[in-house]
Amino acid sequence: MPSKRKSKEAKKQKKLNPMNNRKKVGILLFATSIVLFFLFVARFSYIVINGRIGDVSLEAKTKALYQGSEVVKAKRGTIYDRNGIPIAEDATSYSIRAMLDKNYVTGEDKLYVQEKDFAAVAKILHKYLKIKESDALSILEQGLKNELVQVEFGSYGKNITLATKQKIENEMASQKMKGLYFDEHTARMYPNGIFSSHLIGYAVPNEEDTGLVGKLGIELIYDDVLKGKDGKRVFEKDNAQNPLAGTVAEETPAVDGKNIYTTLDSRLQTMLESLLDEGFKEAEPESMTAMLVQAKTGDIVSLGQRPTFNPENLNDIEVWRNLLVEDQYEPGSTMKLFTTAAALDEGKFNENETYTSGEIKVVDTTIRDHDLGAKGVLTMRQALSWSSNVGMVKLEQRLNDSWPRYLKSLGFGQSTHSGLVESPGALPTDNVVDQAMSSFGQAINVTNFQMMRGFTAIANNGTMLQPHYISKVVDPQTDSETVTKKEVVGHPFTAEATQKVREYMRDVVENPDYGSAYGLYSVPGYNVAAKTGTAQVASDTGGYIKDGDSSYLYSIVEMVPAEDPEYILYLTMKLPKNYNREILPNIANPLMKRAMEFTEDTTEEESDENIASVKVPDYRNLETDAAAADAQKKNLTPVVIGDGKKIIKQSTANGEELLASEKLILLTDGSKIMPDVTGWSKADLMKLANILGVEATFEGDGYCKEQSIVAFETVTTDKLKFVLG
Repeated sequence: MPSKRKSKEAKKQKKLNPMNNRKKVGILLFATSIVLFFLFVARFSYIVINGRIGDVSLEAKTKALYQGSEVVKAKRGTIYDRNGIPIAEDATSYSIRAMLDKNYVTGEDKLYVQEKDFAAVAKILHKYLKIKESDALSILEQGLKNELVQVEFGSYGKNITLATKQKIENEMASQKMKGLYFDEHTARMYPNGIFSSHLIGYAVPNEEDTGLVGKLGIELIYDDVLKGKDGKRVFEKDNAQNPLAGTVAEETPAVDGKNIYTTLDSRLQTMLESLLDEGFKEAEPESMTAMLVQAKTGDIVSLGQRPTFNPENLNDIEVWRNLLVEDQYEPGSTMKLFTTAAALDEGKFNENETYTSGEIKVVDTTIRDHDLGAKGVLTMRQALSWSSNVGMVKLEQRLNDSWPRYLKSLGFGQSTHSGLVESPGALPTDNVVDQAMSSFGQAINVTNFQMMRGFTAIANNGTMLQPHYISKVVDPQTDSETVTKKEVVGHPFTAEATQKVREYMRDVVENPDYGSAYGLYSVPGYNVAAKTGTAQVASDTGGYIKDGDSSYLYSIVEMVPAEDPEYILYLTMKLPKNYNREILPNIANPLMKRAMEFTEDTTEEESDENIASVKVPDYRNLETDAAAADAQKKNLTPVVIGDGKKIIKQSTANGEELLASEKLILLTDGSKIMPDVTGWSKADLMKLANILGVEATFEGDGYCKEQSIVAFETVTTDKLKFVLG
């Protein structure tokens, strides 16, 4: 037993021998090192072969280290007037910041604003940025107190021009001060200031400050056309991350936005803005609007409203709405032109017929003339020139059921599909009193664009044109042009009726006894056709506002020359605090005089060489107004069939092409209402029949003169007949 115990103890002592322990540890460490080495080699080999560490690409990381990229900014398209004068164009603006971090030095050169210079810097900022000197000084002092790296100066320190930037830099240098720095931004410049601002709109930097985005008017609705597409440039960098010259490895060029030429004439627009300023200041109305249109083309050559704004100073915007398309109102007596034309066409008007003016009873409502019958007996011709409500009601009663059809044929109660945000207005109800009142412009709600569209029918011998504000869209990459052509949207009256109406309109300004605006409107060397309007304005609490001369919406439509109008002018003035019947003439007379001086022969031969084709999108299931507005924007002529809310069928399939200004018929999910197809080609009539699902028969050759179903009636038959000539 003792010997066995000794043997175990000897073995134990041997195990505890330090030399043996060191050998074992060494062997273990060596083996571990070998294993780790082979693991490292295996892992390294795997990384080298695959080029990745987990989800991270080594190639991408290397490129990021030695290869840089930058966005190549696309130039936003310029908006021009009809003569190529810029209205809205890209520019560079700057923002300013003051560096306060005392670590911002190069050697011994202090590149921050030193505290001892705060007062002098504040004085410079006040001088060039108009910020209060005390405010600028406070911003600097508070920034230093709060240990901020840098400070900015709010809106005063933004949208700085290059000239102002250079003046600040020069003055800082002359006083041997440093610490003010500028950051460059893409900006939008509006060199004319207030210039049909609600139509043109404005564009501002997007949220990421990577480009401009349209926010109103043409800048908004044509944003996708104007903005273009940014490009990209890839280049090599050195170890200090600086670009190496001449090492561009890859470049995707930017595609600049398209340029838009409006129909506005800057010479007339600038004059209109000045005249509106004067009238608005004198009358102090709630609002004013003005639209001057070339009668033979539908081109809007000047357009304005008050209140307005300068797109370079958005803090001053009082009214965001475009009053000419978004505000609906009761137009008053300018509506009497349409009543008279309808009565002439229906054979219900005898200009020499007499009646007793004053008042007329319609069911339980008494309708009165503005002079309460002071003129006594009037002829029907004088009913228009003296603006007799009683005379118009008599005509409406004779027209009976045909009057609502004329209102629909003029486009009231529906969007003009101008592409702008629009109100559709509202037709009078079926109530006989409302129908009677609509004959003199009450109980019906309209927009300026709707009224002007109707006025083109009076000026153009019965042919109604779409007022438009885009002349052409030009692609700067290819120089291709998409030109907007004259668009005929209906023939509500005959030439004979409209010629007579214009003759009667001369009485308004020429007849000393029965002219409601005698001696007020004139254009030297030309006969003037005009019609005034004085409409009651609905109160928010019900009924109409009653505040003397300040209770009305005053208006004038003027066509010059009366015999064959070149221009149509429509002015409105709502609820003026200081009414003066000279205010609207003081705008109209000089503007129309200037317009007639600029009149040129616009009958140019149209060439098919540069007519662009348009790929038709899929409008099915889109809201009706949105689809029609988009088609209009793409320079097609949308014809909406029915009163439904959505489009269910289109005459040209998605992806097919039409020539610019060709008709695209859009069928809605409502009633199938027959359009006015006067002047349509046989091809367009075939498309109409196909989309309505009916059979078409034709008599004669040429363009449509007659249709078997009256315009604006519901199509209930499976056959249509058209007479061509």
